[in-house]
Amino acid sequence: MKNIAIIGAGNMGGAIARGLTQGSLAGKISVSDINEDALRNLQNFNNNIEVTTDNSANVKGADIVILAVKPWLVSQIISQIKDSLDYKNQIFISIAAGVSIADLQNLLDKDGEKPVIFRIIPNTAIDVLQSVNTIASCGATKEQENEIVEIFGELGKAFLVPENQLNAMMSLSSCGIAYAFRYIRAAMEGGVEMGIYPNVAKDVVIQTLRGAIDLLETNDSHPEIEIDKVTTPGGITIKGLNEMEANGFTNSVIKGLKASLIK
Repeated sequence: MKNIAIIGAGNMGGAIARGLTQGSLAGKISVSDINEDALRNLQNFNNNIEVTTDNSANVKGADIVILAVKPWLVSQIISQIKDSLDYKNQIFISIAAGVSIADLQNLLDKDGEKPVIFRIIPNTAIDVLQSVNTIASCGATKEQENEIVEIFGELGKAFLVPENQLNAMMSLSSCGIAYAFRYIRAAMEGGVEMGIYPNVAKDVVIQTLRGAIDLLETNDSHPEIEIDKVTTPGGITIKGLNEMEANGFTNSVIKGLKASLIK
């Protein structure tokens, strides 16, 4: 079990802390932030979470340090904590989108000494332990990579990838969860137009998606194979699919993903 210090008690930092308390791999969990209300909310969730407003004090003695702040705060926060970090005994993780490992190395450099660095891109479903957590590392041993994958695997699913794939995975998952919500909203509106109450439409769409996911995972099949099972010749499903494609469904999804790709 590893002692984990999280800097930042916002949406992601707080969600990671809450998730870790529900897993089996974290020892002491401590969180630092200037927002005392956010820290108080974490303690109300689980009073075993230690909290402080002192970032430097927070990282001392931790096995893993997670930087969970907005990208534009990364440089400022690292300058506060760098002298308190123990590169020989700590793993440093950043979840700041768009801040590369090379950037982190430069910011963390102490007379040529550099830490083991991980970049992790989660999504907001981490709050319900269903996140996609995309992981890239630098300077880590295979054992350390496995350790981080295992820890974040308890918060959803974890994928170890080269750093040059992180931005594409972020479009698919971190941005992608918003696109999934937009489909749900659109399907709800269609249901309302056809005479179904909004809350009922939402439940139906959610269960339909849940069933689609379970079919793909259980059968280990391609989506098109499952589509073929419900598109009879001359039937209503193929008519609906063709109308969606005529209005750019697949093309708009692909273009939306590519538009959200950080280059």
